[in-house]
Amino acid sequence: MHVVEMRQITKQFGDVIANDRVEFQLKRGEIHALLGENGAGKTTLMRILFGLYREDSGEVIVDDQPVRIGSPKDAIALGIGMVTQHFALVPPFSVAENVIMGYRDSLSMDMKAIEAEVASSAKKFTIEIDPSAIVRHLSVGQKQRVEILKALFREARVLILDEPTAVLVPQEVDALFDILRNLREQGISVIFISHKLNEVMAISDRVTVLRDGRAISTIDTSSTTPSELAKMMVGRETFGVTRQGEAVADQPILQVERLCADDGRGLQALKDISFVVNSGEILGIAGVGGNGQKELAETLCGTRQPTSGGILVRDKQMSGASPSEMTAAGLGRVPEDRHAGMVGELTVADNMVMEHLSRFTKRGMLDRKAIKNYTDQLIEQFQIKAKPSDRARTLSGGNMQKLLLARVLANQPDVLIAPQPTRGLDVGATEYVHNQLLEQRQRGAAVLLISEDLDEILALSDRIAVVYEGEIVGVLPVHDADIERLGLMMSGVIKENKDAVPQI
Repeated sequence: MHVVEMRQITKQFGDVIANDRVEFQLKRGEIHALLGENGAGKTTLMRILFGLYREDSGEVIVDDQPVRIGSPKDAIALGIGMVTQHFALVPPFSVAENVIMGYRDSLSMDMKAIEAEVASSAKKFTIEIDPSAIVRHLSVGQKQRVEILKALFREARVLILDEPTAVLVPQEVDALFDILRNLREQGISVIFISHKLNEVMAISDRVTVLRDGRAISTIDTSSTTPSELAKMMVGRETFGVTRQGEAVADQPILQVERLCADDGRGLQALKDISFVVNSGEILGIAGVGGNGQKELAETLCGTRQPTSGGILVRDKQMSGASPSEMTAAGLGRVPEDRHAGMVGELTVADNMVMEHLSRFTKRGMLDRKAIKNYTDQLIEQFQIKAKPSDRARTLSGGNMQKLLLARVLANQPDVLIAPQPTRGLDVGATEYVHNQLLEQRQRGAAVLLISEDLDEILALSDRIAVVYEGEIVGVLPVHDADIERLGLMMSGVIKENKDAVPQI
């Protein structure tokens, strides 16, 4: 029996058709994965089901009855809950207070009784959480459990999870999957939005693939493979990348010595960070988001000033240098936010040369012909789907990332800093970026890969350094790394010998 049906759903934003006559059916007591490239329409479809958007045409059927879902309140009344990556919790309040907030008329009730009720609900759904715990003291995984419990406490029979593993360490992913399997046994239906094919294969019963706003196929997970799903997502055979041989890592190019830096609030974000990246190797920085990765990338690129410590590029001290001085010293950087890394209203050609305009200036005037020729060459080399005259803001996420890579890699930097280089990209664009990073390794560059995606870290890195609360808690060769060990390090449970951190 279908608990939810979405028939011929169409949603348009300006000239963009986000959902094009999409058909989607959810059975009672199943985990149904929703797959698709970035911009394929997955989140739009689920936002319609949860009442955050209204469809332009089509209909939604819940329990065989046509319904109008005009707001999340309507969805919740129909037994539909949604958990996004950005949690809607009040940090100073307890778990129990967050669970009942907006559901009960008043907080001036017997909190012991409320906590007991929330504890009973948590036990029913096998969600391990202390109802009296203050939310700000919880880990990211625990906060996610609170959001799930909040939806179930409101008697949700359908639970939508939008990229739920993106913020979790491996052990927390395992715990989440245990919860989802238990919910399935209790007849609750789960819609699991993810771009991680291995997770979809591990947890889902059926998969619906969206491409360009259309539902391509719905298939039983047991009757497909990751490669078949990837082909449905992008429309071609794929994929994967493989490091070729061991890194010949005998020449230190980037050395970071006891580096410290503050965050935007003046609090210490980096604490005595030390590591070395050698010629011809990729050092992966692994960690859950918010543990100092952003500040590390900014400090190395010169956009954030360190409070102490050293940054050496080919033995030249660069600590506190400006971004242009870093570039001149041979350091290339791929901006973490691709939208912030370019000027959307300028053309592709203007964005391509903006970091080295002096090379295209004659007698104080820009040589437009030289800029166009240079851009044409890089568009062909990096397979960018755009013309030099196109506005940068009109490019897809993948083509924006290719533009930024082209701008940096054309200069053949000695050191490449790549923070979250594939965030938000579809599998095709991700494969392209991975191959570009491996080409830089092969060329002899020192590559620092900062990523919250452990699969990406394990696929590309020669060594892995784990960061937790602004500290490097261990460095190990990739062949000694396993998911469980990395997960324990990422959550601060174990630390390796820090004296060994700078070593190869």
